[in-house]
Amino acid sequence: MEIITRVQELLVAAFGNQAIVAIEESGLQAALVVASEALPEVCLYLRDHEETYFDFLSCISAVDNGVESGSFTVVYHLASIPHQHQLTLKTTIENDRTLDNLPVVPTVSGVWRTADWHEREAFDLMGIYFDGHPDLRRILLPDDWEGYPLRKDYEEAEAYHGIPIK
Repeated sequence: MEIITRVQELLVAAFGNQAIVAIEESGLQAALVVASEALPEVCLYLRDHEETYFDFLSCISAVDNGVESGSFTVVYHLASIPHQHQLTLKTTIENDRTLDNLPVVPTVSGVWRTADWHEREAFDLMGIYFDGHPDLRRILLPDDWEGYPLRKDYEEAEAYHGIPIK
């Protein structure tokens, strides 16, 4: 049985149908789309369940789905080193794209410590706010940088503190 099918069965049995929003089978690797409010509990379950034991979070990526879509996606790449299987989880957040109303996703830094820096990077460059993160602040850009440079509607500044940046 393919791992994504088995994980789906386990999650439906543990959380009901509301935890999994969809299954994406297009692309290079299939993914489970998880409701953002269920994300920390789902991740903890997948880490601790003896059959899945996803002990390694290798990457978190934030995706701007475009200005027209009004949404962002956060992608989690999980691996189980002992079981030698991988899983991709996604969650999509609707957002009006204003800088005073950031898209919000619960943190998984309490599940995997590596999420700490991955979430800070997604916050810094894309403006995804990870609710409950212990130290959510910029990691690559200066603290007073305005905007989120990986967003599709980002307008590059001409200068930073009087220094030309183009």
